[in-house]
Amino acid sequence: MLIQIPPRSHCPSSEITPESVYLSRRRFLGAGAVALGAAVLPARSRAESQRYAGVEPGRPPAWFTEKLPDTRWQAVEAPGDALTPFQDASHYNNFYEFGPDKGDPAANAGRLPTEPWSVRIDGEVGKPGRYALEDLVRPHALEERIYRLRCVEAWSMVIPWLGFPLAELLKRAEPTGNARYVAFETLVDPEHMPGQRSRFALLDWPYREGLRLDEAMHPLTLLAVGMYGRVLPNQNGAPLRLVVPWKYGFKSIKSIVRISLTERQPYTSWQNRAPEEYGFYANVNPAVDHPRWSQKRERRLPGSLFSPNLRDTLPFNGYAEEVAGLYAGMDLTKDY
Repeated sequence: MLIQIPPRSHCPSSEITPESVYLSRRRFLGAGAVALGAAVLPARSRAESQRYAGVEPGRPPAWFTEKLPDTRWQAVEAPGDALTPFQDASHYNNFYEFGPDKGDPAANAGRLPTEPWSVRIDGEVGKPGRYALEDLVRPHALEERIYRLRCVEAWSMVIPWLGFPLAELLKRAEPTGNARYVAFETLVDPEHMPGQRSRFALLDWPYREGLRLDEAMHPLTLLAVGMYGRVLPNQNGAPLRLVVPWKYGFKSIKSIVRISLTERQPYTSWQNRAPEEYGFYANVNPAVDHPRWSQKRERRLPGSLFSPNLRDTLPFNGYAEEVAGLYAGMDLTKDY
């Protein structure tokens, strides 16, 4: 008899939010509620309910609102980790297209138009094309994935994302036998992205990232369209971003407009900018320090000067059980 042992990130069916709860949650969002009260959360989550307090519902497009009733809430979670408050997760960001400071994305991203939005899929695929975002998302059920996010700058968060596995989209595109990597590009819009107009920008535009195909196809790799039960805020990568929880945050590219399957390892922005500091793989590894700081510990937000909330960094950001096998036989001090 075959016995399956679920990974630590797996959420058993007994812990999935009941249908009546997430339908109630949708009604609260649709009515423009500014907070999710304990009454609409499962009993085991009431201790966490204040983490959703102050979550602005935003103005979700119709396709997003229609998706919410079928969402699988807490399909994956980070056991033992409290959620980062929405205010911190949405106001402390790196998104250099809107400026170099942590508060610049929240201050400057509001004017970015995210409707209509389309994504080009090309390269080594059988079904290339340009797809409206709603058509891209329509065939997929949304899941809430509570993931740790570890920045290469040694701070971290725990965020509940809403999205679907990237693997599902790639299968629809029908990769050819030559496909070995997946490349991504962010929007170029200097009119609404002031960081792209700056003469002092660290990067060339568009921002580019990439994964090996097996990394992209891994079940934990997510295309996110929302967070904290609401549509994705502009400063967090609206309307479509990548989330790869075992890699440093810069790998999780935001505001995606192009996905290309390639035979060769793609150009990536930070690796091109400083290859001795930012490798292609960028797996969270406490044994490999950044040239200018240690990666052994991290500052979990929220925190303060006198209480920085420091903790040890885990290999692969705590997802080693699920993903370490992708790198069997590799020297991760060289392939960093």
